Amino acid sequence: MKISQSGPVQQRGFRGLLAGVLLVTLTSFASGLAAQQGGGVQLNPSHPDTYVVKPGDTLWDISARFLRDPWYWPEIWYVNPQVANPHLIYPGDVLTLVYVDGKPQLRLERGSVSGTEKLSPRVREESLDSAIRTLPYGVVAPFLSKGMVLEKNELEKLPYIVALRDSHLVGATGNDAYVRGDSIDPDSAYNLIHPGDKIVDPDDGDVVGYEGIFVAEANAGRAGDPATMKLTGSTREALVGDRLLPQLPAPLPMHFVPRAPDKPVEGRIIHVVDGVTQIGQYQVVIINRGTRNGLESGHVLSVWQAGDKVHDRVKSGIFNRKVQLPDERAGLLMVFKTYDRISYALVMSAESAIHILDKVRNPD
Repeated sequence: MKISQSGPVQQRGFRGLLAGVLLVTLTSFASGLAAQQGGGVQLNPSHPDTYVVKPGDTLWDISARFLRDPWYWPEIWYVNPQVANPHLIYPGDVLTLVYVDGKPQLRLERGSVSGTEKLSPRVREESLDSAIRTLPYGVVAPFLSKGMVLEKNELEKLPYIVALRDSHLVGATGNDAYVRGDSIDPDSAYNLIHPGDKIVDPDDGDVVGYEGIFVAEANAGRAGDPATMKLTGSTREALVGDRLLPQLPAPLPMHFVPRAPDKPVEGRIIHVVDGVTQIGQYQVVIINRGTRNGLESGHVLSVWQAGDKVHDRVKSGIFNRKVQLPDERAGLLMVFKTYDRISYALVMSAESAIHILDKVRNPD
């Protein structure tokens, strides 16, 4: 896919829509953060004056080079009117730190991997996929395309496997499955999803959904009730009761803008995708806050370990009093996929081990 990098934006269809959405998002959040924070962005003490973007960089990495707090990126990013889609950054581009009225700004000069390239009226084309991403693509992409949460009210409405052909107990690539459901479209392709662990909100004990585990792709072979589906590309055994979801289009390039939420958010980590007990950098977690709480993709939250209660062995006397220790910050995460009451987030940094039920809140 190609996008034009000339003065007038020459993108059409999806490319034009993507550019418009990103530009509006960047501009609105930059102005919103400036009003909310009142200035005072702190630079990284070891920031460079210029930086040449390299293959493999992420927006988060570049932000951390210039800023103490990477989520303030929109406050220093200067939209260069000479470049279409200036918020899409490519390897070889040069970022320069300047000061305007005493406030830092980052300026961009389009370049190439072999050196800086002067801007001119001619058309320059770049692959959209070659632009740097905010997050490590390989970690997040499976959750955008196949990983999902099955919301509680949605689960019972989805088509499901009622039996496997030839009395098989489990299915795999090449097997036929008999599926029931009112919403089956014989012209559509589906992902077969296994309902995994319940996702419970610890605040009220409600089951807010189920982890959706990708099983296989399924293509309609014969309409009817039940319909016949052919399984392909299986990654685990298909079972009676597994659900079908229409396949999603390929995920958009992940050009999230790291930023703090617009309003206070207080929540908890309630699930870790790979089942570990101690959570580290670049692991995916689920938190018990979503769109109803104002969360959007790109929002950054800090993670806090709840302080223990300990016995005061010095002054407790016969009452053996306990003292509540303060919470301690454990890391940062970025939201990349939201639902009504829950969100997927990626741990961007871990200053200490992170655990399920650790608190999340606006970065300080």
